[in-house]
Amino acid sequence: MSTGRTVWITGLSGAGKSTLAAAVAACLRSRGNTVVVLDGDELRTVFETASLLDGDAHERDNRLRLALQYARLCRLLASQGLTVVIATISMFREVHAWNRAHLPGYFEAYLKVPLEELRRRDPKAIYRRYDAGQLRNVAGIDLPVDEPEAPDWMAEHDPARSVEDLAFELVNILEMEGRR
Repeated sequence: MSTGRTVWITGLSGAGKSTLAAAVAACLRSRGNTVVVLDGDELRTVFETASLLDGDAHERDNRLRLALQYARLCRLLASQGLTVVIATISMFREVHAWNRAHLPGYFEAYLKVPLEELRRRDPKAIYRRYDAGQLRNVAGIDLPVDEPEAPDWMAEHDPARSVEDLAFELVNILEMEGRR
């Protein structure tokens, strides 16, 4: 994989995107790749403006605008020969289509985890806060999202599979695609 590429890891909150991104990056680095990891939570802090700091920050239009900013950043980094691994919900058909048309070596990975499991994990208490009426615009609950139509790789929830197994599988597929 000598040219840049973007590995876009998507799924709902609590699906394990950030954990998988870190494991994929470690695996790619161990194989000699120069990798940049971007995380949606961190990027929101980077890209938010004063107008987004109110309660509307997570509405669809703002999420879509931020996702397209993430995609443009990925394009910039990948065009410089880097492998970009990004963990972000950004589940909008417009974003997936833009990515396929504009991102070098775009590879879409989807973590499909049932809502019951996401609610059980709930690492940021998003689902609990939603249930308590303290939060709105929760992706996959009251904010509709677009499940990827044709991800390049999908992992359905399986408690028997470790994140290392998933990362190894994903990286092997990336390397096979890179040889085509």
